[in-house]
Amino acid sequence: MNIKRSIVTRVRLAFLAICLFAFAIIYKVGVIQFKDGDRWREIANEKRFHYQPIYATRGNIYSDDDRIMATSLPFYRVAFDPSIPKEDVFNKGIDSLGMMLSRFYGDHSEAYYVRKIKNARREKRKYVRLNGRMINYQDKKMMAQWPIFRAGKNKGGVIFEKIDRRFLPFGSLARRTIGFINEDKKGAGLEFSFNRHLAGKDGEALYERMAGGNKPINDGTEVKPMPGFDIQTTIDINLQDVAESALRRVLTENDAHHGCVILMEVSTGEIKAIANLGKHGPGLYLEDYNYAVGNQGRTEPGSTFKLASMMALLEETDLKLTDTIDTGNGSKRIAGAVKTDTHGYGKITLQQVFEKSSNVGVSDLIQTHFGENPQKYVDYLHKFGLHQPLGFQMNGEAIPVIKSPKDRSWSRPSLSTMAIGYELKISPLQTLAFYNAVANNGVKVQPIIVKSIKRADQELEKFEAKVLNPKICSDETLAELRAMMEGVVENGTGKNVRSKDYKVAGKTGTARKFMNGQYTRKYSTSFVGYFPADRPKYSCIVIIDNPQKYAQYGGDVAAPVFRELADKAYAQDLAIHTPMARRKPGVMPKLPSLHAGSQEEITLLCNKLGISAHPLNPEEDWIRVDTQKHSVALKPVPVKMGQVPDVTDMTLRDAIYLLENNGLKVRVAGLGRVESQSIPPGAPLQKGAVITITLKRNGKPTRPAEVLPANAIARAY
Repeated sequence: MNIKRSIVTRVRLAFLAICLFAFAIIYKVGVIQFKDGDRWREIANEKRFHYQPIYATRGNIYSDDDRIMATSLPFYRVAFDPSIPKEDVFNKGIDSLGMMLSRFYGDHSEAYYVRKIKNARREKRKYVRLNGRMINYQDKKMMAQWPIFRAGKNKGGVIFEKIDRRFLPFGSLARRTIGFINEDKKGAGLEFSFNRHLAGKDGEALYERMAGGNKPINDGTEVKPMPGFDIQTTIDINLQDVAESALRRVLTENDAHHGCVILMEVSTGEIKAIANLGKHGPGLYLEDYNYAVGNQGRTEPGSTFKLASMMALLEETDLKLTDTIDTGNGSKRIAGAVKTDTHGYGKITLQQVFEKSSNVGVSDLIQTHFGENPQKYVDYLHKFGLHQPLGFQMNGEAIPVIKSPKDRSWSRPSLSTMAIGYELKISPLQTLAFYNAVANNGVKVQPIIVKSIKRADQELEKFEAKVLNPKICSDETLAELRAMMEGVVENGTGKNVRSKDYKVAGKTGTARKFMNGQYTRKYSTSFVGYFPADRPKYSCIVIIDNPQKYAQYGGDVAAPVFRELADKAYAQDLAIHTPMARRKPGVMPKLPSLHAGSQEEITLLCNKLGISAHPLNPEEDWIRVDTQKHSVALKPVPVKMGQVPDVTDMTLRDAIYLLENNGLKVRVAGLGRVESQSIPPGAPLQKGAVITITLKRNGKPTRPAEVLPANAIARAY
């Protein structure tokens, strides 16, 4: 009995607790609904509606001749507000709209799209994304004419959400130079370096949070974005294409690790081509790092640095290029370290030291004249500006490393080792700027790759190369340095870049790579110089790192890239061509050799060549040419019915045409023009008869030839 009463009591207490809890919930709902309702509705509206940025259209990147290298193209996602269209418009067009969506996207059936839209309309949803795939502008224009959509945004409910995507019209050309910028505002190349100009200013607009996405409200409070500015580079698309193609081919042929090339205008400092390629697999080279400018390409330059050493030597001493030095048998201990050459050159001149790239010669000269005060040598390097960056327009320029006697790493052999391009590091661009100063009469200019900031056709900001050093050395030293570099190409290690059309001055480089605390048998090969040597217009540097095949020297590996790019630059720049010698007054050119043939063709040829031609009978089809002093006379060769025509002095083509049209079968012996014919001219014509014509070349009889049918000869021609 007591147990039963206890159970009933517990049940009543539990029921009472549940009722109290239910009443508490009802009370709280009432408080939220009626007492605090306005506050919570306000909070809900604040969470429901929010401002989102409208990203500005990014500016374009142009080449030097205004061709687009990078631009932003609009793409769209398609959404729909099914509550907007009127009932009759919706019912009339929904089936056709579903069919068109199904055919266009190809991912779902017509019934799927119709059901999706109808369900959203029934649920009074105001936003539904029809498909996640983006469409281009032409597709957008087409969709805007579809059923329901054609009524427009305010009556048809269609929503095209614009998203800009970066597009490179020239594909991978100069991709690393153009660069990128990601969502975290990090990147590389021009896109990153000039982001503040290209990015523009974002706007904002009010959006409503809805199932499936955010719907723009368009209540008039939106702030329109300001599009970014355009930048015009100094890049020449044609030269850039040649630079990348030549570099990729040489890298592949030599199975090298990476390479770079820079082509620059001497006086303006404008970079016309810059390419960086790294190995990503067997025979696969892609643009990854900026070896030409950044830390990845900052290495010991090797023999190309000998120009700086010779400049310091000539500035400090009274030495002449004809002075001699004994390099011995190709190996010599200098300041406690052995320096070696590829050959034993013995006693050679300073000119030959540079032409043959003698390590022994350069090291010995620098040690002899600067050994007592090595800081003076380092001071010259500082005077040449080799110790500091150039202030290049693109982010990430490497900082040179030039050792000083005050450094802890300085040792007794450091001076003679630095003289030949070791124990120091500079980037290819910094090396090129130094050589460019020699070509530019001693004026060292800052390389530039962007020459203006523009909006449409309006130029907002213009960039010009700054003068970093108005006179890098004396005119006497410049003259001797130029002679040495020209000698490298004419007589020394750079013969592979020699051209019959223009003169080149430059220097090869082959530097051992320092790895794991020691110098290895892996090399960084290079060639740097300028052209035309007598009137410098362009300077260029080529680096090929770690070639794996048989060629291991700069003159064999890097020089061919320089030559191909120089040939292209020279061919397209008529201003640097050597003008043709003027013809002496009163001397007339020799008339071309004309014989016999079609009057129409010979007359046309004479007109094209500006030769005065006097036809004796303009109505005659066939003529023989009589060459006079300054003109030609066209004498008729009449073709009479029933008689064999005269084809002597005619070309084989004309002779066959004339004879076969008169019913003769032609056989041919020899090459050239017709010397004789077996049936004499004017003889009675017998159709089907065989006539043999003998040919000669340039008035000289040809070697005996087999007599062949005319059709066989024609096929051979």
